[in-house]
Amino acid sequence: MKEKEKLTVAIKYNPEEETPKVVAKGKGYLAELILKIAKNHNIPIKKDSKLVKELYKLELDKPIPPELYKAVAIVLAWAYNLNKNLKEKILKKFSL
Repeated sequence: MKEKEKLTVAIKYNPEEETPKVVAKGKGYLAELILKIAKNHNIPIKKDSKLVKELYKLELDKPIPPELYKAVAIVLAWAYNLNKNLKEKILKKFSL
């Protein structure tokens, strides 16, 4: 049985805009490259194959549709909390 090709989607949220957007997507080698770039830049990576499949269908740089708001909001909240916790650890480490 053939292994399914990996899909990857990158989303970006700018608080000055109304909704998040898909800013990158790829499958196979391109998906691996997107993941490598994200890891090299310490961008949080969340695995959610169902959401990725839905986001992959969207055009780049277009607002996500309302039916995906809740799922994307959960991912964004996860990333925000992850970054917040990391910042707190760094500050504690370098506090005198």
